[in-house]
Amino acid sequence: MNQESLQTEKQKERQKQYAKLGGILMLSAWGVAMVVSSFLFLYIGYLIDEILGTTPNIMLISFFIAVGICIWKLYTEAKKRGLEL
Repeated sequence: MNQESLQTEKQKERQKQYAKLGGILMLSAWGVAMVVSSFLFLYIGYLIDEILGTTPNIMLISFFIAVGICIWKLYTEAKKRGLEL
């Protein structure tokens, strides 16, 4: 009986560790997504600015749109998972 209770305690500890790791991996994935989308939107904005001749305007607007969307999606994902920000 003691061995079974020790095994269940070990399993509970592992589950807690995996839950912490899952949160860290989620934040890491969102960090990568934010960087990639920011650079992508910057590049697209740069190309549009070159075509229209409005050099930094659309590039900066698209960058802030990308960051805003990523932060909003991160917030909704965290709220769905029940994490505190």
